[in-house]
Amino acid sequence: MGREDALAWVESPLQLVGAAEWAAAHRTTVPVAGRLTPQISATADELLSRGARFGELEPYLGIPWSLLARHGHWLVGDGFSGQFRLAASVLRPHRITFLDDGAHAIAYADTLLGRRPYARPTVDERGLTVFVAPFAAELVHRRAIGRRAGMFTAFDLGADRLDALADHGFGIRRHDFSWTRQSAPAAPELGRRVVLGSALPVDGRMLLLDYVRWVREAAAGGAVYLPHRRETAEQLDAVATVPELRIHETGLPVELVLAGARGPLDVHTLPSSTTTTLPLVLAGTGATVHTGRVRRSARTAAA
Repeated sequence: MGREDALAWVESPLQLVGAAEWAAAHRTTVPVAGRLTPQISATADELLSRGARFGELEPYLGIPWSLLARHGHWLVGDGFSGQFRLAASVLRPHRITFLDDGAHAIAYADTLLGRRPYARPTVDERGLTVFVAPFAAELVHRRAIGRRAGMFTAFDLGADRLDALADHGFGIRRHDFSWTRQSAPAAPELGRRVVLGSALPVDGRMLLLDYVRWVREAAAGGAVYLPHRRETAEQLDAVATVPELRIHETGLPVELVLAGARGPLDVHTLPSSTTTTLPLVLAGTGATVHTGRVRRSARTAAA
């Protein structure tokens, strides 16, 4: 195992973009183990076409044991993953850098500090995932003591967290999607108003009726709708009933779709990681990102 040979272990498009940003910031080439999830292959192809410094790309299901065993430095997309916890406990990598997994970045920082349990937010964890959590946490903290653990993130963790993480030995490096902006071709002509799809109804956190009502309000006067990668056919059919709304499916994360915007956009989204990522991606274009409110009915609140 190469003690400093880096491998990006990712399972979502945003994590893959984070790996491309890390490789660019460190001026190095990194191989990638990409879990076969929606949009991951298309995102990898798009990043390569833009010059991402990726080496060998290996699709996988489950844990890529052999790849992990050959690399001493893991760039981990999902620190809450049960698969990461198990693999880290068994293989004990020499160095670990955590990439962004959406809005979970702050929750994971608090987990590293022991301010919350080592458990994915809003998930009732059981079985092996819970059993191996203490072993993974012990490994990560040992690496931090040796200055060999940290985060590469676009999220503002706050001065208190940054100071506490530094005291524990974690190295934190911020990025602002500079490579994503610099490498982007001109974005497709979408018009002024863009509405971003959400998986909140899929996850049971918002009623579909309330979601369509939000889309209708956000799209008033006409808009382009960029679906979320996990939207169901039922949800898209419901969204398609909204007047003056054009659905534009790209198969790519919105950070890549909008990065080449040449004029100001009005982007409407529900609470998600895009409220952090898009202002960085669209910096200097005059774009405005509007965050809608999640309406919780009695049924949703009870869930």
